[in-house]
Amino acid sequence: MSEQHTPRPRVAILFGGRNSEHAVSILGAGSVLEVIDRSRYEVIPIGIARDGRWVLASGDQSYAIEGGELPSVDARGAELVLPSGGGPLVVHDAADVPVELGRVDVVFPVMHGPFAEDGTIQGLLEMAGVRYVGSGVLASAVGMDKAYMKMVLAASGLPVGPYVTIRDRDWRVDRDRVLKEVQELGWPVFVKPARAGSSQGISKASDLEELERAVELAREHDPKVLVEAAITGREIECAVLESLGDEPPQASLPGEILVHGDHEFYDFEAKYVGDDMSLVVPADLPGGLTEDLRAMAVRAFEALGCEGLARVDFFCTDDGRLLLNEINTMPGFTAMSAAPQLWEATGLPYAELVDRLIRLALERSPGLR
Repeated sequence: MSEQHTPRPRVAILFGGRNSEHAVSILGAGSVLEVIDRSRYEVIPIGIARDGRWVLASGDQSYAIEGGELPSVDARGAELVLPSGGGPLVVHDAADVPVELGRVDVVFPVMHGPFAEDGTIQGLLEMAGVRYVGSGVLASAVGMDKAYMKMVLAASGLPVGPYVTIRDRDWRVDRDRVLKEVQELGWPVFVKPARAGSSQGISKASDLEELERAVELAREHDPKVLVEAAITGREIECAVLESLGDEPPQASLPGEILVHGDHEFYDFEAKYVGDDMSLVVPADLPGGLTEDLRAMAVRAFEALGCEGLARVDFFCTDDGRLLLNEINTMPGFTAMSAAPQLWEATGLPYAELVDRLIRLALERSPGLR
């Protein structure tokens, strides 16, 4: 009897997108494509160009920073259409004749920011009946919007720092009230877009003049702005991973972010350009704080209803208190990003982490869960 061969699951690695984290997404996708087990999975790289078109990644697609230039999706690839109802992806060739690409078993959206990590891609894939890596629509949307995220975390009994949300209309028609509320936080404050990531559009303000400039900078990324009281303390991060089967989520060892050079805080340049950031794992925390932090990270993961993975960021104050800063439902995912490094130090290498996430997605049923 001849041996029966089971087809390999088809995994679409999705990257790019219509936001300021376009390049960060491509860097992460490049790392995934390097380590994914092609003997186990059939891999299809798909880019979303800055204008929103989905294209098959060409052989010329760069996934790295080259000559100081950030990568961008090569939009010359064949255009794709994702039908509703779980049908196959369709390619339009040069003659504009639809060609069936075939059913995709799971999508790995290595994507960050608005129109990607915020529930929009997840909703599209849900409507198409396609399994995907990571959190669903609600958790993704709440995790992306820092104001609602803090409300959910606080409602779940998790400690968050003081903050003020500035909505578009408030800034335009009621600015004096907004400025007064922010002053009550004390100086300095950190100003950031409510729905952006990778430290894009974040700045520090020490007086009203700096505050107004900082808000306008943040509004270039998002009309909704978050202003946070400065917290004196160490920046500690912990990754959380959904377990296979019915076991509870697992937390990694925590790591401490150290920023070097002239950076006042953990900004985009420190994260992705140069060698101005280091991650110390495990973080040297006093007493039983390590286990407290890991337990809080899992509580945050479950409070939002996350799936797959997340990275939870904390402040550890000088008097030993833990404050939850934010949760990222699709954290930076290059091999050198914090979440993969945290899992590497905990005993789960990057290639195995990628495989675990795909297996989790394949086990999940599409639709309501």
